[in-house]
Amino acid sequence: MEVSGRSRVLIFVIAYRAEKTLERVLDRIPSSLFAGYDCEVLVVDDASTDRTLAIGRIWQAAHPERRVTVLRNQYNQGYGGNQKVGYRYAIKEGFDYVAMVHGDGQYAPEALPRLLEPLVKGEADVVLGSRMLEAGQARKGGMPLYKWLGNRVLTTMQNTLLGSRLSEFHSGYRVYRVAALAGLPFSLNTDDFHFDTEILIQFLNAGLRIVEQPIPTYYGDEICYVNGLKYAKDVARVTLQNVVHRMGILYQRRFDVGPADSGLKTGYVSSHSMAIDAVPARASAIDLGGGPGVVAKALVDKGCQVAVVDQRPLPGDLGDVRLFLQDLDDPLVFDTEPYQHILILDMIEHLRNPELFLQRLRRQFTHEKKTVIITTPNVAFLPERLMLLVGQFNYSKTGILDLTHTRLFTFRSLRRLLRDHGFRIKAIRGVPAPFPKALGDGQLGRAALAVNQALIKLSKTLFAYQIYVEAETTPDADFVLDTSKAASLKSQP
Repeated sequence: MEVSGRSRVLIFVIAYRAEKTLERVLDRIPSSLFAGYDCEVLVVDDASTDRTLAIGRIWQAAHPERRVTVLRNQYNQGYGGNQKVGYRYAIKEGFDYVAMVHGDGQYAPEALPRLLEPLVKGEADVVLGSRMLEAGQARKGGMPLYKWLGNRVLTTMQNTLLGSRLSEFHSGYRVYRVAALAGLPFSLNTDDFHFDTEILIQFLNAGLRIVEQPIPTYYGDEICYVNGLKYAKDVARVTLQNVVHRMGILYQRRFDVGPADSGLKTGYVSSHSMAIDAVPARASAIDLGGGPGVVAKALVDKGCQVAVVDQRPLPGDLGDVRLFLQDLDDPLVFDTEPYQHILILDMIEHLRNPELFLQRLRRQFTHEKKTVIITTPNVAFLPERLMLLVGQFNYSKTGILDLTHTRLFTFRSLRRLLRDHGFRIKAIRGVPAPFPKALGDGQLGRAALAVNQALIKLSKTLFAYQIYVEAETTPDADFVLDTSKAASLKSQP
């Protein structure tokens, strides 16, 4: 939203017990911002017990030429909770950008025009003021050695686990595009100091653009309210929570942002790559419950004749793929006879009655053997067992406990289901968790995948994330009876 062609900028000053520094911080906000933008200053005092509120209102009265709003939370909301107040204000009042400035003077307001530039040019969704971009500047500015070391260790750990390349995760100097903020569930974030980490994880998960700009470092006599050890523990915990969320193991609603996953897992050992490799080039295959057709597209690229059965139409860029529209819980309207390979990938767990589905499917089989490839989550996966042990059984949008799953299987229960319905199991393997998807397809993701594969060799029941089965079809008794009758009649004199 713009007024008179000028972008609307909110300078959000977060303040708690800042009576000694607030006036100086407000004085240092560059006048050029008010000349170049439709600019407002918002001071939110987080229920301070000193004169922070009074000083903010005195400064407001002394500067009638500037639009200034001073608010006080009736109860202390915490560092993260106070940010939520300011960001909700920016969204509701229709600002284009919101810059968070600390009322203790730790971050230089003079840098605001430079931090705004990438946003105004459309190059970023958030700009972070980084004290680490210029080597040695943080220590020259007075950052204590233990804080510098803690910052570097935590940032390195987070970059490794999140697949990012930020110089600093722990600067509180940020300027956000308000439309980007409005699309994130930041209200679900903590009210504590690691709010800053959680909102950056949301930006990363959403694929939003993060730009860093160097800022000067200043440490004075301000009081630090952060418990360093607790903060480090909280940051490590939420970063790891996001990793297991990305893997579909432990759903975190606040991190469920960004574009929908295509679902295709290739380039590493996965249920999809194993199934695609098992279908020879130029073979024929029918993918039951093929969803968006990502596996079908990979098979078309191998020169295969492909059909997909699903409830929804396929996207138009898959090539020559035949589509059968149907709900697989209903009587089957397609015919598997023309296809050598039948794919049932991550589908059987969605059915209301897998037994009835397999019974109906078997009625289509003859003495001509077909290869059936089935994959499904392994509910006995060790992390699921451990979570149940501590009372956690939370469903999610993806993963083993997907909200749409109706039946869950172990290796033993799936083997029994298939044998009961006439499938001759030729191979049953464990599939590792999709670490490259969660950690990035680099050294860490590949190393974690290799460790998981090694553990599967020890016990696929405990360490396999998914179950992979290759089976051979057999006809049901009705078909055998009918063919026996027909053969007997032909052989009679």
